[in-house]
Amino acid sequence: MSEIIPTQADEISKVLRHTTPQAWVDAVMANFNTFLQDHAAAEKKASSMAMSMISHYPDKIKLIEAMTELAVEELSHFREVVKWLHRRHLTLTADSKDHYVIAMRQHMRNGSEVYLLDRLIIAAVIEARGCERFGLVATALPAGPLQHFYRAITRSEYRHYELFIELAYEYFPVDTVNERLDFVLNAEAEIAAQLDIQAALH
Repeated sequence: MSEIIPTQADEISKVLRHTTPQAWVDAVMANFNTFLQDHAAAEKKASSMAMSMISHYPDKIKLIEAMTELAVEELSHFREVVKWLHRRHLTLTADSKDHYVIAMRQHMRNGSEVYLLDRLIIAAVIEARGCERFGLVATALPAGPLQHFYRAITRSEYRHYELFIELAYEYFPVDTVNERLDFVLNAEAEIAAQLDIQAALH
């Protein structure tokens, strides 16, 4: 079990082009309750995103099957984070805008085909960033159930990254996917580098 997270951290570090600074980890650990509340919101939004994909692309069978499973899994994660909140006598907070996600979505192009490609690629890169950051949290936490939970979340985020890339390859030529992925990774690095240091996923 202990070897899984470092392996995924190594793999995701080869994908992302900006490394989250230690200052972010320090901010999260100093105000972990706030981070948990933000994490819950992120999982809820992720489930909604998967359901939105189902609504927009009802004719794409593999996409529908994958997004159905993803929506259920993300909602399960939301449920688990809510349990951790309640153990700490905390409540959910009102949803707030995720400026990182908003900035990423600004790179979506118009046109049904390229829009789908961009949705898949951008979702993949967002999951990659989640994998990196949850992995950092898991490493910083003391051994115990909460660390175990974040290790599991890290593994899930890595699978989700791979899932969106696989779906992109399913519907688009390899060269087209790789070219767009390269562009989005560069754009994401610039966005991530400008993120505020705060006890939030993004």
